[in-house]
Amino acid sequence: MRITDTADLWWKNAVVYCLDVETYMDWNGDGIGDFAGLAQRIEHLADLGVTCLWLMPFYPTTERDDGYDITDFYGVDPRLGTHGDLVEVIRTAKDRGMRVIVDLVVNHTSDKHPWFQAARRSKDDPFRDFYVWRSDPPPDTSAQVVFPDKEDSIWELEEKTGEWYLHKFYKTQPDLNVANPRVRDEIAKVIGFWLQLGLDGFRVDAVPFLLETEGIDPAEAERFPDPHEYLRALRSLVDRRSGDGVLLGEVNLPHDQQAEFFGGTDGDELTMQFDFIAMQAMYLSLARADVAPLVDALTARPATSPDNQWGTFVRNHDELTLDKLSDDERAEVFGAFGPDPDMQVYDRGLTRRLPPMLAGDPRRIRMVYSLMFSLPGTPVLFYGEEIGMGENLAAEGRLAVRTPMQWTAGRNGGFSSAAPGKLPGPVVEGGFAPEFVNVADQRRDPDSLLSFMKLLIRRYRECPELGWGEYEVLGQPHPEVLASLSSWDDGALVALHNLGPEPRTVPLVLAGCGSTHRLEDLLTVGSAALADDGSVELALEGYGHRWLRVVAEGSRRLL
Repeated sequence: MRITDTADLWWKNAVVYCLDVETYMDWNGDGIGDFAGLAQRIEHLADLGVTCLWLMPFYPTTERDDGYDITDFYGVDPRLGTHGDLVEVIRTAKDRGMRVIVDLVVNHTSDKHPWFQAARRSKDDPFRDFYVWRSDPPPDTSAQVVFPDKEDSIWELEEKTGEWYLHKFYKTQPDLNVANPRVRDEIAKVIGFWLQLGLDGFRVDAVPFLLETEGIDPAEAERFPDPHEYLRALRSLVDRRSGDGVLLGEVNLPHDQQAEFFGGTDGDELTMQFDFIAMQAMYLSLARADVAPLVDALTARPATSPDNQWGTFVRNHDELTLDKLSDDERAEVFGAFGPDPDMQVYDRGLTRRLPPMLAGDPRRIRMVYSLMFSLPGTPVLFYGEEIGMGENLAAEGRLAVRTPMQWTAGRNGGFSSAAPGKLPGPVVEGGFAPEFVNVADQRRDPDSLLSFMKLLIRRYRECPELGWGEYEVLGQPHPEVLASLSSWDDGALVALHNLGPEPRTVPLVLAGCGSTHRLEDLLTVGSAALADDGSVELALEGYGHRWLRVVAEGSRRLL
């Protein structure tokens, strides 16, 4: 396959960047980020090398769940701008070679959404069946709530009608009844509307909850016998409307269940899924300085269709969940990276960003991002990771990592000219405050994390074997070292990562290679010769990392 044959599967080697418009850049000085500010910062993203922009919810909202409680699926929050401002961002991004996807949050609505306002008034209202109701008192469901510090049941009594409505998340977010064909039609209309404005797909929120029929009357559930058939229909809709659109799904389940949401070997459901299991295993490996948990997670991944892809990440916009680790394993990660209770949430995750967890050690921070980009899948960055932003633990829960973007060392980190009290959240303080961590200073520093991330992304984009190829863990004797080989077409890349503080010499044997091959460093200047049997010994510093391209005599690949 030629590299030119892969354009319609652009997401295979994309670099995805997630941001919240509200906290990214305020252009009109009211304290709230807006689309006008984002448009002014598209050049930063283009310079970084981002190829896909993921926008968190920008819809009208009651702001009870940071935008995930939506009152109008077709609208734009007026604090952020207008539809015209959004279209300008899409146009500007595409002019710089970036696709744009947005959050699709259709598992639930806000309780202030007109549909629910109508549904709660009367049992006979046409919108009543848009939601899930029960007339008998519910059993104890405290074990099923997603936010145990806020809710103690997934059912809430609506006193006016004397019935309970279902809400897997907050009680202000009633679940939609996906068994209702009218609801499914509305979801299709929402998807079609945003694709028509030029978007390239969606990050689909809480996919298993969206397809869940628990709590729905059994007779009604018969109208929705196969949730995965509906997911296939949504994928088909996106394919028809956009040609190369993507559905990037949030499915935090065991691997075998995740495979079902890809559509099995047919690959006709979600285009991509985040690999939560590999992410959590990576933190356990970092805590132990032992790559075994990460290797086990990667090798346990189910096979996927060529029409699917895993999304790799260091953290996302929620808490850093560790729910797939055992209690003892989770305690290890807590002890290493979040020992204080205010760093933990729900006994299952951390409200921290990577740099503070690693005490700001630039060797470890760069090694981890090099590792992420070398893993099989599509890398997804959360805004601020490119400069090493920290968190503000004074903010509640997930908001600790959703702080204003740090552009300069000035007031509010250059995010806004408004008074600090008008911002959507507090700016990071302490050693990771804007005076120490910001874009402007790092742009001028060739040794900054930002400069390193630009190089890393550029090399990743030049190595299609990382997004497209076969991934193999190479045998070598050091438990703290991960050695891997990614191969695709006529290209091959060796990646080495040392999770420990001591330098190591790593012996490798590359099958099918010999003295007519050599290894060329891609992140620094250097090379290594292979022996006739394909063997080589490679030096690796403490917390070191290396990317080495396998080069044969006469190769025309760029180095």
